[in-house]
Amino acid sequence: MSGQDASAGVWRRALWVAGVACVLCFSLAPVYRIACEQLFGIKLGSSGGDAVAASVDTSRWVTVEFDAGVNSGLPWTFHPEQAEMRVHPGQVADAMYYARNDGALAVVGQAVPSVAPSSASAYFNKTECFCFTEQLLEAGEARPMPVRFVIDPDLPASVTRVTLSYTFYKNDLATQRVASQHAASTAH
Repeated sequence: MSGQDASAGVWRRALWVAGVACVLCFSLAPVYRIACEQLFGIKLGSSGGDAVAASVDTSRWVTVEFDAGVNSGLPWTFHPEQAEMRVHPGQVADAMYYARNDGALAVVGQAVPSVAPSSASAYFNKTECFCFTEQLLEAGEARPMPVRFVIDPDLPASVTRVTLSYTFYKNDLATQRVASQHAASTAH
């Protein structure tokens, strides 16, 4: 085998590995959703108007705690506006998170939500959420990130405290796409 044939074989393998990596990256979100919802019974929320308006149970309160985190690969600051709020089951509530890109370049992040205790996740419905889409923040940009939710009145009475937590992760593919677009627009 000549050196040129060996080099072409290495390139073919590298392209094949890169293609498999891309397929895996794009399949992670649906696989995550299926695993959480089907295998573990964790409801990740719905998009748009899927949540049905329920009657408000004014006879009890549920305290919702808000938590925020950022994966170490993402140069962002991310925090909730308030540590907690009290809501009646069935009541539509709005909460606000804030994110800021502390890095020198534009970065795309994706928030992954979780609800604790896990027994409450099936009763926690996000009707609007920044976690439904990728979030692009330019260098130094700060933005409010609202979430609207309803706790189902069928939430067991023993659950009086629920934690809504988000972790932001860097979306490498989308960030590379944005960087390429920025480079192309400055080249013209």
